[in-house]
Amino acid sequence: MFSHRYFRVLISVLVTLVCLYLVGLLRGFFSDIWAVLQVLVIPFVGALVVAYILRPVVELLVKRKVPRSVAILLIYFSFALFFVVVVMNLIPLLSRQVTELINRAPVFVHQADKWIDNLTAQKQYLPDSLRQGVEGAINQVETSITKQTGQILQMITSTVNAIFIAFVIPFLVFYMLKDARALGRVVVHLAPKHYQDDVKRVLIGIDEMLGRYVRGQLLIMLIVGILTYAGLLVIRMPYAITLASFMGIADLIPYIGSFIGAVPAVILALFISPQMAIKVLIVNIIVQQLEGNLVSPQIMGRTMDMHPMLIVAALLVAGNLGGVLGLIVAIPIVAVVKVVIRQVKEIREERLHIE
Repeated sequence: MFSHRYFRVLISVLVTLVCLYLVGLLRGFFSDIWAVLQVLVIPFVGALVVAYILRPVVELLVKRKVPRSVAILLIYFSFALFFVVVVMNLIPLLSRQVTELINRAPVFVHQADKWIDNLTAQKQYLPDSLRQGVEGAINQVETSITKQTGQILQMITSTVNAIFIAFVIPFLVFYMLKDARALGRVVVHLAPKHYQDDVKRVLIGIDEMLGRYVRGQLLIMLIVGILTYAGLLVIRMPYAITLASFMGIADLIPYIGSFIGAVPAVILALFISPQMAIKVLIVNIIVQQLEGNLVSPQIMGRTMDMHPMLIVAALLVAGNLGGVLGLIVAIPIVAVVKVVIRQVKEIREERLHIE
């Protein structure tokens, strides 16, 4: 017979598989809903992240007798000044690298065409099964390139949406920082009177967990970006700041983000030389090891405290339903559910103990 521990693991696996199956059946339904909701969700999530970053500074100024609205405006002004300095110094370098990368794209495509032609010429010497695999891979590459060239209009639409979101977020952040406590009190008062203290306790637990997660994850992203940039500079990899920025942002996706972030760098390195691709892989592996064994444990500690199987299942479901944004918000959502369950359990145990 299975031990109790193995039985629980088996049940967890079965429940996960059933959930994934149901998600597959309902994917079309949820995708239609998500297409509508993401117009609201994306600005709200962005504003929530910024609010959690700025709130400690706001609270510090409020403790020093600065009115909350004035404190928020002071932070906005300081942030705008900092942003202008960064734009004046960092963005031109980033823009040059991106422009150069775009200008060299035809060269990369030409090299890729030559590789495909060489593969096509050599495939006649391969066994039938391997030749069919090569032909399938070539067809997939050509189909992918064709699809990408047809998405220019979608990119323009996405850019317009991004500008709109960037305009809306500061207003949402202002009211989140100014009226967060008032909104919390409203939620508490909506509950029955004898449950209001419990609801307040649950909300505080969620708030503390999300604050630690958001600030910790962004600090990790910054450190990963800096470490990657330093490593790419050491191996003299072109477009270091652009690639390091992408790797840092991709690291927001747990587990798989570091691999996603490394793909463009490795592909570009292959156009330079196989040796450069190996060097980029080594840099990525070193940064991953530093993050996993040193940076994340020190910054995040046991903030999430979730089983890897639960994390992977959450990523699969959220990625299937919400794409990249789903991958980013999956872990905080699961963590919120876990906080609620734990707090409710503690409250029930305390009441049973009192009785």
